[in-house]
Amino acid sequence: MARKRRGEVINGWIAVDKPQGITAAKVVARVKTAINAAKAGHGGTLDPLATGVLPIALGAATKTVNFAMDGRKTYEFDVLWGERTDTDDSDGSVTEVSDARPAKAEIIEALGGFTGQIEQVPPDYSAVKVNGQRAYDLARNKQPLNLTAKTVTVHEFELITALNSDRASFRVHCGKGTYVRALVRDLALALGTLGHITRLRRTRCGPFIENHAISLEKLEALGHKAAASEYLLPVKTVLDDIPALALTAEEARRMTLGQSIALWPVVKRSAVPGLGQGTTVQALCEDKLIAVAEVGNGMVRPVRVLNT
Repeated sequence: MARKRRGEVINGWIAVDKPQGITAAKVVARVKTAINAAKAGHGGTLDPLATGVLPIALGAATKTVNFAMDGRKTYEFDVLWGERTDTDDSDGSVTEVSDARPAKAEIIEALGGFTGQIEQVPPDYSAVKVNGQRAYDLARNKQPLNLTAKTVTVHEFELITALNSDRASFRVHCGKGTYVRALVRDLALALGTLGHITRLRRTRCGPFIENHAISLEKLEALGHKAAASEYLLPVKTVLDDIPALALTAEEARRMTLGQSIALWPVVKRSAVPGLGQGTTVQALCEDKLIAVAEVGNGMVRPVRVLNT
């Protein structure tokens, strides 16, 4: 007999303003307990040092976390020049020092080399998998690492202010998979010095922004009421940029069973032109999100059945 899941079925997203000093997984656990949710996850991790927007997926929203992770992100952070740490942030131990300090003009000039599509080697203390193990576990055990560079996208990288010769504040708008700690490490090296992050805050993660995020303490104070508050956003919040198709009740029934449906009648009814092979779409029935689906060979195939 199947074991009954504990907690209430709650579907949607809550943007939490993560406090410093705890992991994203701990935030998920505390949110789940606070609102008595049966199922929860997060849409883009944050290091313990970091604060800011952490989207929490509840119920059916856990099937759409990849869309939150794929969204643009904005970070604001402070850098200390002259020291490199093993974690590339102030939580780590200093491994190298340098007396060199970059001038403001040099910093601004160097930023251009770190925008657009760039090659980036993840930090040793990262969640990248190496032969089935997380890099941070290997790093903690002093295992040698030779991580492979990955292509990431940095849309904008700007100097907010040079606080003094030792410190500077920055803002970056970037895409999926970008490590801000690695950006700082590589920028410092390009400037002929060393550096690490001392403060990191995420102000945007896809459609979620800091002005609409709730503090963990306030959410825990609201308890079960948070699930019925303005802070609970619909599952389709992360799908706003994806074309929506209107299904009939029969088409919706078939899709919930995992069956594909003919594309042309749905496109004609929905007035959504130009859906090419492989296009991801929302499948709706009377404004109810049935599935995330994919277009192919004249059919619409359910990829994630949500039925919210």
